[in-house]
Amino acid sequence: MKIPLEAVIQLLHDNGQGALATHSQCMPGYPFASVLPFALDEAHCPVFLISGLAEHTRNVRADGRASLVVQPSEHTEPEASARLTLIGDVTPLGEDPLFTRRYLRFQPGGDRYLNLGDFGFFRFRPRRLRLVAGFGQMGWIGEEEWAQLPILPYEAENALLEQIPERHAAIGIDCFGVDHLQEGRRWRHSFPRAVPPEQLPATLESLGLLGE
Repeated sequence: MKIPLEAVIQLLHDNGQGALATHSQCMPGYPFASVLPFALDEAHCPVFLISGLAEHTRNVRADGRASLVVQPSEHTEPEASARLTLIGDVTPLGEDPLFTRRYLRFQPGGDRYLNLGDFGFFRFRPRRLRLVAGFGQMGWIGEEEWAQLPILPYEAENALLEQIPERHAAIGIDCFGVDHLQEGRRWRHSFPRAVPPEQLPATLESLGLLGE
């Protein structure tokens, strides 16, 4: 079944955390799963802020191959809700002030961990993704398809965010939608289809987010 990439992006943006399974170093051959918050980078890859002392950090430094499961946590019937499994590689991201600004907009509590000095960013780069959207609605997305997703650079995103009045509580913009966060509640306005970066200002204006 052909899986719409928009559905994958929507699920990733609707959920700020997932279960990361890594290769255990203390029990070789067994997976080690932990729940971690994340924010997406400009290429739509999940990025974690994790401690150098954490078990999962030790694991990915030794073997970056991992799997991430993302699913809405509030659903009363998990088997009936959409869920996404990503298979890929986790690698250190390094310092990137523009991404740090984006991460803290999505995960405001992350500043206290950054101040500890022991935490760093690690990016999950998907190789294959499997989406289960409902009965009979499931399929794989390959690395080649993922690499073709339209990208909005951080600089362009920040320029657009500066034009949106604070009352809209916008925290992120990409070619698939706009994310908002207010009083601890996140919501997203998804576009019907991907919007090229050069058309985003007109799209945001049509939504009443610009030009006020």
